Amino acid sequence: MEDIGKAIDPVCKMEVDKRTAKWKSEYKGRTYYFCAPGCKQAFEEEPERYLKIREYRKFYSFLFLYFLLYCS
Repeated sequence: MEDIGKAIDPVCKMEVDKRTAKWKSEYKGRTYYFCAPGCKQAFEEEPERYLKIREYRKFYSFLFLYFLLYCS
């Protein structure tokens, strides 16, 4: 069951309410929510571009925490 509540637009990073979002897109079995049709269109043209940015952020957040905890 999918989490009901807020989602982050993968293009502009705005918070979107999943229940009232007008623009949605399915990609690799997951639903993405958008604040505007332009963000949805940009994502659909290059979804991996926006998903890779998110993965890099996760990696660098982990790296930062690692150095903060173990190298200080």
